[in-house]
Amino acid sequence: MSNRLIASAIALTGLVAVSALAQTQSKPALLAKEGASKTAAAPKTPEGVPDLSGFYTTSTTVPFERPKDLGAKEFFTPEEAAAYTKKSLAAKAPTGPGTYADVHYDMAQFGLEKDQNKVGTSIRTSIVTGPEGRVPPQLPAARQRAAAKQAANRGHEFDGPENRGLPEQCIYWNGAPPMTSGGYNSNIQISQGKGYVAITSEMIHETRIIPTDNSAHLPSSMKMLLGDGRGHWEGDTLVIDTTNFSDRSSFRGSDENLHVVERISRANADTLKYEFTVTDPTVWEKSWSGEMPLAKIDGPLFEYACTEGNYGMPNNLSGARADEAKGKVPNGRAALGE
Repeated sequence: MSNRLIASAIALTGLVAVSALAQTQSKPALLAKEGASKTAAAPKTPEGVPDLSGFYTTSTTVPFERPKDLGAKEFFTPEEAAAYTKKSLAAKAPTGPGTYADVHYDMAQFGLEKDQNKVGTSIRTSIVTGPEGRVPPQLPAARQRAAAKQAANRGHEFDGPENRGLPEQCIYWNGAPPMTSGGYNSNIQISQGKGYVAITSEMIHETRIIPTDNSAHLPSSMKMLLGDGRGHWEGDTLVIDTTNFSDRSSFRGSDENLHVVERISRANADTLKYEFTVTDPTVWEKSWSGEMPLAKIDGPLFEYACTEGNYGMPNNLSGARADEAKGKVPNGRAALGE
């Protein structure tokens, strides 16, 4: 990540996505009630559909899965939610040798910690909805495939860049649906034009271009990291149906059969309601859903200069080569006698 910021404009079929200079810090906002009342006069685009454009954060105090000690408790009272938010924002990461705080950036320098930025909060006890509030267990066959894949790469993790994960290669991070927090740079921009919506992620600046004419998906043989998203409007709600995922853009163990349906609507002037349903019949025996607030922020987005500043990749690979030369690590090229 670079702290060098840029101003850029991207025109895509009447869509304009702007990234520049800085991001204003704001205090956390709490939704007093789940499904807060909508504004009396929600803004519309010239085409007459709801105007959802703007900058939003996917950062939230709501955990993705419900803590086990809460059992089937799906909602807090407003008072409990406020107390949980206060506790979550006050929590600090463990310190000491080898911890995240010891070896990683001090994110507060860039205004990227939750206690520095505006975050989405609600009275839900987890983003994953339903009585369990947790992602269903994977099917046995899916677990076996994942274990086999890990075993095939074991001992070859540092052979070359192709053996590292896509985020480390600066190819892909968190831009595909469903949208969740990336840990930092957890911001998006929604841009609208005639017949299209674009969603740009601040992390690795990925952009989804989504036609809103309910057109048919591309042939199933065409796979993409961000999937093939097709949208339409149901009243004031934008519905996005995404298929054709690559098996490299795995979401919590999903494969190329992943199918995501998203619903985005305005909860109030400063918040969007974001809902999603995940289906993958070769990974989970049933579909599961989630819901989270997207809090409006003052843009523009930061530049995420991953490729230019990713020193971890050459450092890791050169360190592995040095260890192999000394005969310390019998893996990868050394194990193969290369």
